[in-house]
Formats: sequence, structure tokens, C-alpha cells
Amino acid sequence: MSIRALARDVYKAVQAVETLNKKLEATAPEQEDSLRRELQMAEKELAILRRMLAGEKENGEFRKKFSGFGGL
Repeated sequence: MSIRALARDVYKAVQAVETLNKKLEATAPEQEDSLRRELQMAEKELAILRRMLAGEKENGEFRKKFSGFGGL
């Protein structure tokens, strides 16, 4: 996946997290649990995407250095 596509996905995930945070502030107590779970999942997705983006931005030498680990 290209860096541009990852950055776009990170942006969308950030927007989703912000939207869920705003909804959570304005929601009734009965619906808080489901929104908290949804927010938690969105935050996990954002964290994964950020780690992926950070890995994509590493220079070629760094990636080559560790490319042999884990897979034969």
C-alpha cells in the first residue's frame, strides 16, 4: 500500500475517532457503552494505521536490515 493511501486512511480514522468522541459527549448514558466500544475499536484501528504508516516511511536501508526476520 502506498504512503498516500495509508495517510488517507489515517486521516479518515482520525476523523472517525473525533466524531465518535463528540457523539459520546452528547449521548445519553444508556448508549454510552456501545459508543465507548465503537470508539475503542476506532482508536485501535487508528493505532494500527499509524504504525503501518511509520513503517512505510522508514528508509530502504532500515527495512532491508530487518527484512530477513520472521519469514523464510
